[in-house]
This record gives sequence, C-alpha cells and structure tokens, in this order.
Amino acid sequence: MKVGFGCDHTAIDLKKELMEYMTEKGYECVDYGAYDAKVRVDYPDQGQKVAEAIIAGEVEKGVLICGTGIGISLAANKVPGIRAAVCSEPYSAEMTVRHNNAQIIAFGARVVGNELAKKILDAFFGAIFEGGRHAERVQKICNIEENI
Repeated sequence: MKVGFGCDHTAIDLKKELMEYMTEKGYECVDYGAYDAKVRVDYPDQGQKVAEAIIAGEVEKGVLICGTGIGISLAANKVPGIRAAVCSEPYSAEMTVRHNNAQIIAFGARVVGNELAKKILDAFFGAIFEGGRHAERVQKICNIEENI
C-alpha cells in the first residue's frame, strides 16, 4: 500500500521516524513535506496536498501530523471525498476505519510520543471497514458534502 505523509514544521522528526517504521512494515511511503524544521510551513497546505493525492489515486491512505493534529485534519477534510480523523490513541484510530472508512489519520506531535504514534498507525492500518450500517452512515456524510 502507498501512504502519503504530510506535516508542518513542528512534526518533521516524528514524520521521518514514522515513515521509516512504515517502510519497515512493507508500506511504500510518499513524503509530501514539510522537509526543514527551520522553515515555517502552514499545516493547511500539507493537509490539502495529502488529501488531494488520495483523491488523485497517487496514494491510498494518508498520515498527517501538526502540533495537535486538529488543524491539518480540518484542512484535509475540506477536500471533497476525504474523511480524516484526529486520534490520540489506538482505539479511535481503529474505529475511524472500521466505522467511518477514514482514509487519513492525523495526530499531534505535541500530543503523542513516537511509540504511541506507532501504535496509532498500527491500529489505523490494521483495521478494515465493516460496511453494512456503517456504509449507510458514511454515505450520509458524503451526501452532506454533495449538498454544500
């Protein structure tokens, strides 16, 4: 699976470590920036890049990291067809796939440590969408987006 990674300047070290971790697990990782912690990068730009890469079919899923994970996920969710969720623990990361079919996991470099971030990724990427009644609910989310 191809996974897009994006972050702002606050999360570059964590992004690098997580990309190495996922590569070791057999994932192909694509880095959409940021690249230099000394150069300020606005998180909406990175959230948009990864979300658009998913819609374009360049990558299948995404990992977004900023200070809290909130801002970067809000930006990603503005891209039609994207469901991004901020999760600070593994259970929510698993459930956002199982029940919401989320394509993007987001978290905060200032909120979770490296080892917890790895557990969150394991839960997110190990989960499978359950479909059924959850598919109906995801469709309702998509319908809201289409009516705006």
